[in-house]
Amino acid sequence: MAAIIGWAHTPFGKLADETVETLVTKVAKQAIADAGLAAEDIDEIVLGHFNAGFSKQDFTASLVLQADDNLRFKPTTRVENACATGSAAVHQGVKSIKAGDAKFVLVVGVEQMTTTPSPEIGANLLKASYLPEDGDTPAGFAGVFGKIAGMYFQKHGDQSEALAHIAAKNHKNGVENPYAQMRKDLGVEFCLNESEKNPFVAGPLKRTDCSLVSDGAAAIVLTDTTTALSAKKAVAFRGLGHAQDFLPMSKRDILKFEGCSEAWKRALSMANITIEDLSFVETHDCFTIAELIEYEAMGLVPEGQGAKAILEGWTQKDGKLPVNPSGGLKAKGHPIGATGVSMHALTAMQLVGEAGGIQVEGAELGGIFNMGGAAVANYVSVMQRLK
Repeated sequence: MAAIIGWAHTPFGKLADETVETLVTKVAKQAIADAGLAAEDIDEIVLGHFNAGFSKQDFTASLVLQADDNLRFKPTTRVENACATGSAAVHQGVKSIKAGDAKFVLVVGVEQMTTTPSPEIGANLLKASYLPEDGDTPAGFAGVFGKIAGMYFQKHGDQSEALAHIAAKNHKNGVENPYAQMRKDLGVEFCLNESEKNPFVAGPLKRTDCSLVSDGAAAIVLTDTTTALSAKKAVAFRGLGHAQDFLPMSKRDILKFEGCSEAWKRALSMANITIEDLSFVETHDCFTIAELIEYEAMGLVPEGQGAKAILEGWTQKDGKLPVNPSGGLKAKGHPIGATGVSMHALTAMQLVGEAGGIQVEGAELGGIFNMGGAAVANYVSVMQRLK
């Protein structure tokens, strides 16, 4: 298979002094150095960058070459799969390693969103929905998930308390993440109650139910597992799953996240483990309702019982399956193209014991779920320390 042998991560947040180019070059240099390599050792580069109008500069793949002149002429490709763009880039890099086409692959994920006016941000994100059905949704993508939350509440009862506990958990975890955009423990009461600082945004979703508009970048270096054994640190892929679902929500039961379930099944089967074997999961909490449904889709609880996992403490950092010890997208921020790469970098840090304050004690197996659109692009990775 493949392994991660180096990584880099900028803080996420409003980075007014940065550009897509500076963010990309910064993490590219740092990840190559962290892997103990030089630029000339890299055989291929994959850039995850959603854009959709966030950056005036498009055709951004070659910006990675600005990090070092010795990257010139390296095969370089930009990939995109909505909010799962970062994991799409990682999985593409793994395929090159598995195929034997490259010995060392540099994967970079980036997005700069905060320089875009708010109405344009909403319009850009809504492009990841099926426009003939959802193009006029008020509140943009929050409106899409607001609809999903409303339908879930209608079918399974009011989940406001569960969503507030998810938000509070992730914000509490994010306090100890040096890369997180919001490092503040908001508490359950603040997340539960509507207020001037926590108004309703769409349907039953309040501001604390929605991930943050963010800038940032992350990078990893991949190699084959044999080569990785001679690296100073290595985290191997044990399982991979990618399941793409229909774009129109009308063609599927949107409350089931079936593509998420399928991706988890494939990855767990390849890894020859069950969900209970994982030490922790980094999952795609673009909205708290997404994390709730993902508990069900990953097989942690039966359909309609997602609240049980959070209200009984299962997914807390000290629970039986910690979910989003990093603070997740909710606290960390969600610079679209960077998110999936960030998840892999942070999971690698966990598994080699370098995660600092967000460290899950005794972490041996990490699961990652990154989602594009409303459960359309679904990527799962199962990771284990190699050395």
